[in-house]
Amino acid sequence: MAAGVGLLAAVCVPERAVAVPARPPLPAPVGAPAAAPVLNLVLDGGRFALRDAFAILAGRPVLARVSDAARARMAQSRTGALAALSGQRVYGWNQALGPLKDRPLSPDEAEQFQRNVLRSHAAGVGPAFPDDVVRLALVLKANQLARGKTGVRPEVPQRLLSLVNAGVVPVMPQIGSLGTGDLQPQAAAGLAALGEDAPVRYRGEVGPASAMLPRAGLPASFTFEAGEALPIVSGSTVVAATLLHAVHRATMLADQAEGAFALFMEATRAERGSLDARTHRERHIPEEDAIATRLRAMVAGSGWMTEEGRRRLDPAGYTPRVQDAVSVRAAPHIMAGLRQVLAATRRTLAREANSSTSNPLVFRRERGPGYEFVMGGNWDGSIMGHLADSLNAEITDLGVLSQELSGRLLSPRWSYGLPANLAGGSVGLNSGMVQAQSVAAAVVPEMQVRAHPAGTLSRPVKDGQEDHNTMAMASVRDLHENLDRLEIVLAVQYLMAAQGIDLIAARMTGLPLGTVTRALRDELRQYVAPLGDDRYLTPDLQRTISLVHEGRLTPYPAR
Repeated sequence: MAAGVGLLAAVCVPERAVAVPARPPLPAPVGAPAAAPVLNLVLDGGRFALRDAFAILAGRPVLARVSDAARARMAQSRTGALAALSGQRVYGWNQALGPLKDRPLSPDEAEQFQRNVLRSHAAGVGPAFPDDVVRLALVLKANQLARGKTGVRPEVPQRLLSLVNAGVVPVMPQIGSLGTGDLQPQAAAGLAALGEDAPVRYRGEVGPASAMLPRAGLPASFTFEAGEALPIVSGSTVVAATLLHAVHRATMLADQAEGAFALFMEATRAERGSLDARTHRERHIPEEDAIATRLRAMVAGSGWMTEEGRRRLDPAGYTPRVQDAVSVRAAPHIMAGLRQVLAATRRTLAREANSSTSNPLVFRRERGPGYEFVMGGNWDGSIMGHLADSLNAEITDLGVLSQELSGRLLSPRWSYGLPANLAGGSVGLNSGMVQAQSVAAAVVPEMQVRAHPAGTLSRPVKDGQEDHNTMAMASVRDLHENLDRLEIVLAVQYLMAAQGIDLIAARMTGLPLGTVTRALRDELRQYVAPLGDDRYLTPDLQRTISLVHEGRLTPYPAR
């Protein structure tokens, strides 16, 4: 359960819009691993792996460079691109941008134009992206450029990687990108790479790149030559990095949601038949079958989820339950939707990381000698944006399910005999956890509102030149806000399920919990004591949210 501890803490989004309850620091788990070794990356544009992306998001120090083969390919492409300019009008090279695309640029204006592109496009506002997301975005951009299809010199991606290697993090605002290329945040990174006065963070201090780069041992300035600024801002690379961050967070929460559900099943002495392998195999949904398999393993050996366990609270009046409510029987299927979308998103992001996502691209001519430019729309982030919207819908539905399960624990009728409100001591004199459950109920409508698919809200900008915009950045921002909320909802479920178990434990003497569910309950109880007489509950919730946020209630090894 402690595997992967600290991972989500390392990637938590600072200054997010959601008012997340304060998470008090938790002590390091026993046997916590030593500092992670340096992640050495050699980028060639085709083999960047998601495991390396997740290692960067986990805070691993990075030492990255462009491969020799990629450098040679880029140099050849650069030579071909410059030669092709003599006979072609090319967007962002010898022509201006956006609505000004028909304005020609002279060779003498090329260098100043690169700076102007970055200055004019660095107009973002709002909270900065997390440092590790920025590091990942720079590595992804460098890998994409290493494919040699944008016509930039190999020194350009290596300059971006030098920032990462030295621990210099450009401050990239979150608000401004329409998912039609991440123009604003990537322009901020480009200005930092030039050594202008754009802010960067180095060793915990924020200052202008012009002053901070020399402190990090880097050349104070760098020059983008003709055509090299546009590939920096073109392409939805920050959307990709932020969506990768969301995939990692959502995977950790999906794991913990399964653990919380297993604890709920123990507390309510649920019917084990809903996990029967034959039922789930018959639906032919691999993710559903896998979840049911994991849940069976978590409750394996439980004496609570038996006829004897269900009889213990009312031996005289007991009758067989027949079957549990829909939220219990269908939970593996409901949770499978999130796993399906996570798998699809991983496939898309693996492809995105190793693709050319700029405009224009330069190719060797299929007929005849030399290279030619091709203008297109490879910067578009629609697919990633729609996947972010789908993930948001799935985690919101998971939040609804979790809140419904927590609500069942409050009711003696719905929980099959747990004390009303999960009150300890004298029920009535003590109100128990009714208001803790209200926290989850209050958060779920916020999730539902923020789950509206931003990808359906395109609007034209820039004099109609960009008349369809994916709004993918809005989608991933909404997704991260709802992941914050899901942490709260799952924390409530964990807290209440453990309380339900503790309230009836004395009456279940001789009947064990499942091996994994017992370990989950014990992990929580290291930080939050069972509720006897009523007490101030906010600290209990805050500690449990911290446990969920840091992945300490994950029932599986890190993956």
